[in-house]
Amino acid sequence: MEQDEKVMTFWDHLDELRSVLFRIVVVVALFTILGFCFKDQLFAVVLAPKESDFIFYRFLCRLSELLGMPGLCPGEFTSTLINTQLAGQFMMHAMVSIYAGLIVASPYIIYKLFHFISPALYENERKYSVRVVTSGYLLFIIGVLVNYFIIFPLTFRFLASYQVSLDVQNTIMLSSYIDTLMLLSLLMGIVFEIPVVCWFLAKIGVLHSSFMQKYRKHAYVVALIVAAVITPTSDIFTLLLVSVPIFVLYEASILIVRKVDKNVDD
Repeated sequence: MEQDEKVMTFWDHLDELRSVLFRIVVVVALFTILGFCFKDQLFAVVLAPKESDFIFYRFLCRLSELLGMPGLCPGEFTSTLINTQLAGQFMMHAMVSIYAGLIVASPYIIYKLFHFISPALYENERKYSVRVVTSGYLLFIIGVLVNYFIIFPLTFRFLASYQVSLDVQNTIMLSSYIDTLMLLSLLMGIVFEIPVVCWFLAKIGVLHSSFMQKYRKHAYVVALIVAAVITPTSDIFTLLLVSVPIFVLYEASILIVRKVDKNVDD
């Protein structure tokens, strides 16, 4: 009993943190090595959005048949990625493997870090923290998946086929493709954190549902601007595909903040 009630010193916490970080590094390294070994399967997933038979394009073509709108079907599209550096493909293989390792190990990383921090929290704080961390993680993953299946394919198709002149041909570097995929995935993951951020701001008394309702139209305009920046395409359909989820997230955030306001009033 005395051992259980013993207060950990700073050095005890430091040793515990070092142990947690070591375990995280080992798990990430194992998944990275696994991803590195399964190169063909890994890059089949990474490079799939650039193909004209990608699952989202097939969905659009099937939808165009059902609605009788042939313009929805993107049609055939070809693109070739190139590498201009001697060790470029090997380095890209290693970097993508690390990304894959981090993504696959992310539930374990979050669990270990939260397990390390949770003893310092009160019971009610721990309860809210579990909800926030879980919700934030799931929303981030959903944002990444939305980017992979919808946003990035449309963005890549538009930019890869855009020409200022027929005399100028596009040759896309592999590094540019991977960097754009990673950047858009990060941006969409952050965008999908809107409900969690709004909940936190409401909890500390900075944000109220009445304010969000008052400036709803302004928020929609901002969402359209963000969608236009994320997907620099020229068609309204793509713009709506990106902006509608943001609208839904904003409306969900209003409901969350309203519930927080009600609990505070009670």
